[in-house]
Amino acid sequence: MLDVRRLRLLSDLHRLGTIAAVADARSYTASAVSQQLTALERETGVALLERTGRRVTLTAAGQVLVRHTETVLAALEEAGASLAAVRSGPAGPVRIGAFPSVMRTLLPPVLVTLGHDHPALELTVTELDPALVPAALRERRLDVGLTSDYDIAPAEPDPSLDSVPLLRETVYLAEPASTATGSVAGVASTPWILATPGTLCHEAILRVCRDAEFIPRARHHADDFATVLALVAAGQGVSLVPELAATTPPAGVRLTALPVSRRTSIGFRRGAAAHPAVAAVIAALRQRRATGASADPGDPGRSADPARGPMHRQG
Repeated sequence: MLDVRRLRLLSDLHRLGTIAAVADARSYTASAVSQQLTALERETGVALLERTGRRVTLTAAGQVLVRHTETVLAALEEAGASLAAVRSGPAGPVRIGAFPSVMRTLLPPVLVTLGHDHPALELTVTELDPALVPAALRERRLDVGLTSDYDIAPAEPDPSLDSVPLLRETVYLAEPASTATGSVAGVASTPWILATPGTLCHEAILRVCRDAEFIPRARHHADDFATVLALVAAGQGVSLVPELAATTPPAGVRLTALPVSRRTSIGFRRGAAAHPAVAAVIAALRQRRATGASADPGDPGRSADPARGPMHRQG
C-alpha cells in the first residue's frame, strides 16, 4: 500500500521543482522530504527520482505515478465529502480565501447569509492574493478560494483543483481627469502605475499596452487598487483597474471602459464540490452574484458596456 502523504510530496516535487521548495511549502526539513521520497521508492520498487549532483528530476515511472496521484487525491477528497454529507448538513470549519476587492464588496453579505442559514458553520476568511490561492488550497490551508485572471492573460489550469465561474468584470483605464485621453494609445508616453512584476495584474497591463504597440513606462508599483486610484488622482500616472475596485474612485479620476475583462472563479480541491460546507459557500456566493447584489447599490459587479465609450466618474 502506497503512503498518501509520500504521494503528496512526490506531486509537490513535480509541481515545485526542488526538494527545498517542497520542504518550505510543507514546513519540513529538506532531509525529511528526501527520506520520505526514498521510502516511497522502496514502496513502489522502482526508481522515481533521478539525482544529478544537487538536482533531482522525476523518472518516467515518477511521472506516471504523479498522474495517478492526482486521481487518488481527488478520490480521497470526494470520499471525505460524501462522508460529510452523510453525517450532517453544512457544519464545522470552513476556511475561505479572497482578494481585497471581493472582501470589500461581495463577501461580507455572503458571510451574513451563511451565518444565518447555516449557523453550524465556523467561517474563517483570509485576505490573499489570487496567485497564492491555488497553493493554499493544495496545502489544505484553505477550503474555498476566490481566484482571478484576465481574458487577455489567462491563468494556467491546476490539475489538483476545480473551480466554478463567479463573475466577470469590465477593466477600466484610470487617468487623471485633467489630462485624460480616454484611450490606451493616448497614454503611451504617460508614466504608469504597475502591479508587482510576476502578478497577473502586471501581465494584463503589459498585454494591453503591447496591443496598443508600446511598452508602459513604470513610475510606481502598487498592488492595492485603492492605492493605485489615489496615485492616479494625485497625477502620478495612469493604470488599469477592474470594476469591483472602481465603484467609488477619488475625485479627479476618469475611468474609461476597455474591451478587457477580469474573471473571478470559486476554487476548491478536486472532489470537494459535494462537501456540504464547501457546497454551501459556493451556493451562497453564486446566489449573491445571480441576484446582482453587492455591497454597493450600483452593483459594481455588472459589466459596463464598452461600446458606450469613455466612462466619466469624478468625485
